[in-house]
Amino acid sequence: MKRYFIQLGAMAVLLSACNGNDQEFDASGVFEATEVIVSSEANGKIVAFELEEGMSLAAGQTVGMIDCENLSLQKAQVAASVEALAAKQNSAGPQVQVLKEQHNSQRKQLAVQKEQLAVLLKEQGRLQRLVNAEAVPQKQLDDITGNVDVLKKQIEAAESQLNVTLQQIKSAEQQIAIGNRAVLSERKPLEERIAQMDNMIGKCQIVNPVAGTVLLKYAEQNEITGQGKALYKVADMRELKLRAYITNSQLASMKVGQEVKVFVDNGEEGYKELPGKVEWISDKAEFTPKTIQTKDERANLVYATKISVRNDGFLKIGMYGEVKL
Repeated sequence: MKRYFIQLGAMAVLLSACNGNDQEFDASGVFEATEVIVSSEANGKIVAFELEEGMSLAAGQTVGMIDCENLSLQKAQVAASVEALAAKQNSAGPQVQVLKEQHNSQRKQLAVQKEQLAVLLKEQGRLQRLVNAEAVPQKQLDDITGNVDVLKKQIEAAESQLNVTLQQIKSAEQQIAIGNRAVLSERKPLEERIAQMDNMIGKCQIVNPVAGTVLLKYAEQNEITGQGKALYKVADMRELKLRAYITNSQLASMKVGQEVKVFVDNGEEGYKELPGKVEWISDKAEFTPKTIQTKDERANLVYATKISVRNDGFLKIGMYGEVKL
């Protein structure tokens, strides 16, 4: 968006002119507006472009479309790649399930062995009492004591194997998770690529950025356009700015926010009066533009001003206006 300034063809009129006649107006200038050149944000063929010069457009209004079928196909390809990642992932379910079943079996076996140990220990105590009473031979006690020692070692080995199986389950889950993380790491870049494609496809729509009137149309439907190529120019004509220059002596009579009278040539009817408001006064003096032909007037220092005038439909860009303070 840029400020397009029309070459000034009129200058501030001094209260005392060279010919000695009184001047009717204090300053004069040219009306201008903020003009926006809307350019293409995509490359391709313009398949729709529904606007004409002089048409009023709203901000955010879609006025055309650029063919972006190629981008849609690229997006579909990337989306298919995302879906394919699911097939690359390994499931830890079957392998871990086998180990868990083995672990459950070992636990049950260990529980049986502990019950057997409890029975043997009870029997060992009973035989110990009988041996002490010399009711049974010592050999019977020694045999059951040996069985108790063997069963204890078996239980110890079973518990160790139970821990090994638990570690195997954890290791299997971790290995599968590491492998799947490598696969899933590809998902994020692909999803970002899809988001980028959506953004590019969105730019295939020609959307009017500001409310205004179409001033010029640079392209037509079915033409090939490219990124950055101008399509049309639009300006908000509801309020125009009169750029006028005042002299140093007039500077004290004008303030920002001041209400002034603006006059526009109305043909045989004379001048049409419109209310205006001073919007800006330059902080820096400049020499009178060279459109003023006399050497004396070119030597004068003046200040640029902007006066906002509500447009009732009569004002046009480049039209001359007069100011009365």
